[in-house]
Amino acid sequence: MDIKGAVAVVTGGASGLGAAAVEMLVDKGAKVIIADMNEEKGKEFAAKFGDKAAFVKCNVTVTAENEAVVAAAVEKFGKLDILVNAAGIGSASKIIGKDGPTPLEWFKMVVDINLVGGFDVMRLAAWQMSKNTPNEKGEKGCLINVASVAAFEGQMGQAAYAASKGGVVSMTLPIARDLSRDGIRCNTIAPGIFDTPMMQLLPQAARDSLGAQVPFPKRMGDPPEFAQLVCAIVENAYLNAQAIRLDGAIRMGIK
Repeated sequence: MDIKGAVAVVTGGASGLGAAAVEMLVDKGAKVIIADMNEEKGKEFAAKFGDKAAFVKCNVTVTAENEAVVAAAVEKFGKLDILVNAAGIGSASKIIGKDGPTPLEWFKMVVDINLVGGFDVMRLAAWQMSKNTPNEKGEKGCLINVASVAAFEGQMGQAAYAASKGGVVSMTLPIARDLSRDGIRCNTIAPGIFDTPMMQLLPQAARDSLGAQVPFPKRMGDPPEFAQLVCAIVENAYLNAQAIRLDGAIRMGIK
């Protein structure tokens, strides 16, 4: 799919990996709806791109807000071709602690945001994409989800996070199969340790230690490297139903 002239929705698009995807998609000629919880930051970020981007406040656990995001893409830019599902949280808690079992509501919350919310946005976006006129390769749309290497090597305290991201990986193939007749591809990126604003809150020594765990290159990933993969997935029509690790060959340890 040609990014130039395409319309994208990026959830979690006001910061981190989502923001990097927004910047590169716009740079390549797309128009983007930035969906995020942070209204102040999201509006400020969208303003950088003039009429090429717009912000819509969105909590992915609320279907009405997800519907509003998809509707905004059509109302403002006329269609929807690309979805990048980057919204999520990375909360941690061991299954039992000194005071008893971890609260079940916490587990449900993480799964609701990272897995159920992402599926909700996908089903709504895919329905809208199914109405598109196919391009010369038969494509109507492209879905890209963001998982994590924790889907494969969850660390201590990551039961909920690993379960949610593992679910994202596992649904990639069946969703790609479901949407094959509609010319809509579905792929997933599983990032390793990236230099996002959350990581930048850590002391430099801790950041250096994390980067040193990566076999090569020995550093945290740069968000534009994530964005490069997003664009490569969009542009390669034969790439479908894949969960791609983007991690510098790291394999996470026990903690």
